[in-house]
Amino acid sequence: MDLDTVIVGGGQAGLALGHHLRRAGVPFAILDAHGQVGDAWRQRWDSLTLFTPRRFSALPGLPFPGDPDGHPGKDEVADYLAGYAAHFDLPVRLCCRVTSVRPGTAGGFTVDTSTGPLHAQRVVVAAGAFHTAWVPEVSGRLAAGVTQLHSSAYRNPTQLPGRVVAVVGGGNTGVQIAAELADHGRRVVLSAPAIGPVLPQRWLGRDIFWWFSRLGTMRLSAESRLGGRIAAQNPIIGSDVAGLLRRVDRVGRVVDAAGDMLLLADGGRRRVDAVVWATGFRPRYPWLAVPVTDPSGEPVQRQGVTDWPGLYFLGMPWQRARGSAVLGWVGRDAEVLAARLVADRRLALPPRPAPAVPA
Repeated sequence: MDLDTVIVGGGQAGLALGHHLRRAGVPFAILDAHGQVGDAWRQRWDSLTLFTPRRFSALPGLPFPGDPDGHPGKDEVADYLAGYAAHFDLPVRLCCRVTSVRPGTAGGFTVDTSTGPLHAQRVVVAAGAFHTAWVPEVSGRLAAGVTQLHSSAYRNPTQLPGRVVAVVGGGNTGVQIAAELADHGRRVVLSAPAIGPVLPQRWLGRDIFWWFSRLGTMRLSAESRLGGRIAAQNPIIGSDVAGLLRRVDRVGRVVDAAGDMLLLADGGRRRVDAVVWATGFRPRYPWLAVPVTDPSGEPVQRQGVTDWPGLYFLGMPWQRARGSAVLGWVGRDAEVLAARLVADRRLALPPRPAPAVPA
């Protein structure tokens, strides 16, 4: 089947782009491996709540329902995304897993999927950069009796048997999971050699994202001096880190493991019953058979545009600005990329024949 544009990924980035392409009259399809729109959010941990209030959590053209100053839970986000797709009647093909994107023999791309092959003139990879969990090699040296989960598989404390749970990773996810486990009476070992600066959820009576929006910090590029500093620091937002550190055993970097022991960089060790690896994600696109990634698997792109004609990315962290991978700001990148797609499409169209001149 021939399509003008294929969007790989039906999350917030793909839906926002679909909205803009529909307004521009560009034929497209959104391919998503999940059974429902928003399932990637439904599969996250039960108590997950967004940092961003509802007024700053909407995609283009449809406000997020509910108290504008309240913070939605992950299931609310999933329902909002499903409602967004339905509201704008976006052509999302569910249960359609992409197995290969490769150059087409007659130009464009062949997109192999679990439901059959497609041909597209343009492909936008909107699958994000947070889909391949990374767990350090030392995890393989823990005893079989130690329960291990990556943070992407964590749902609630009942998954973790025993009393002593280690959380490895000091970003927002690690801090939030460690706090929840401590709240449920677990002895928590938090491996967090460095914790970024802590920002309050509210400051001077306003949500911190109101200030970010007012001051334009969500539009900062990583190439700017301030944007580069923020990108390197990974601030913790809205968590009582000082209070948490009084309730947990904070340790340094985990360098090895043996049996039920985590071995630390300072020579110390901690016995554990379970480990949550809040160690982040790595980019991985094994189905992308087009040479646009570097040796580490990171896409080589500038503001979503690759050197391969017709292939684009959307929703990558800091793609154009600090908000590029954030629900309430990805629409800005989507609008810019949609305009680029429209322009590229016009350039690729064959010239129209000149009208006949009457004799």
